[in-house]
Amino acid sequence: MPIPKIRMFSSLMLAVFLSAFSVSIALAQDTTAPAGARSVASGEKLKIKGVVTRRDPDTFTVRDINGVDTIVRLDNSTSVKAKGGFLRSGANYGQTQILRGLNLEVEGRGNAAGELLATQIRFNESDLRVARAVESRAAPLEDRASNTETKLSQVEQNAQRLSGQLDELSAVANTAKGGAKAAQETADSAISGVNATNDRISALDDYVPQNVLAVNFKTGSAVLSADSKAKLDELATKALNAKGYVLEVSGFTDTTGSVDRNRALSQRRADQVIRYLVENHQIPLRRIVTPYGYGESNPVAENNSREGRAQNRRVEVKLLVNKGLMQEAPKMTSSSSSGE
Repeated sequence: MPIPKIRMFSSLMLAVFLSAFSVSIALAQDTTAPAGARSVASGEKLKIKGVVTRRDPDTFTVRDINGVDTIVRLDNSTSVKAKGGFLRSGANYGQTQILRGLNLEVEGRGNAAGELLATQIRFNESDLRVARAVESRAAPLEDRASNTETKLSQVEQNAQRLSGQLDELSAVANTAKGGAKAAQETADSAISGVNATNDRISALDDYVPQNVLAVNFKTGSAVLSADSKAKLDELATKALNAKGYVLEVSGFTDTTGSVDRNRALSQRRADQVIRYLVENHQIPLRRIVTPYGYGESNPVAENNSREGRAQNRRVEVKLLVNKGLMQEAPKMTSSSSSGE
């Protein structure tokens, strides 16, 4: 009888179609592994050169010219500087300036976890300005998305050729078209997920303000008041509960006194705030951007009144949180169709 044969051919064609569809989705989700990973023996002294391929709050990964990855751990004693010229020392940088795509040199010793505990990190200032992070991560993902689209297009074309061979298989062809539509929807979802992943990776170098706090001082003083300490206590609690945070500390004065004196006073005020956070709340120094005293610049009020000058005698503390870590990981969804 012809009906059992039609059903048997229909089942066979659907099995071929769904198998090809599964392979396409697997290609879209494939990842590329590095050439190898280095484990540094505990106490072993090591110096490596390479490019930063991954950045986490307390560690980063360096890939050398041979494609070998080394996990580098930071602590409060790690020195981060740019390379200086002849008879000139390079500028100090905060540990937050170690970005993906940065070429650098690392010296340190191995720890118990097989990581390289960095004692000093050096790089060229020109390399710091090179933005290669997105390209180094986005290109492989875009290639896989393109391969997925190609595979899905081939599956749809094969289904159409099969449906055109026999008129009595029109019902099976309609089912195959429905499956192709579902496959296209899943492909669109996969591409959307890839784009969301690219955005999340790119945002790992971005920090957004979560809290901004101002503490004020008396004229000519760098001593924290009880009210200022209470505000700093509250901010420290929020910082320690945040993920991937840094603190930006800036000192200011009013226009009383000379310009040089006010610059020095604003720096002492910023240093006093950092000392309080470190000594009373154990905020790691690597979480604090290099403080700066702006003196009487950037006033928030007029200096011709007592109230305005009081507002300008301040230290601003910004709690910055890593934008990439705040975003949720993209979720993949898939559609499936069935027919008898």
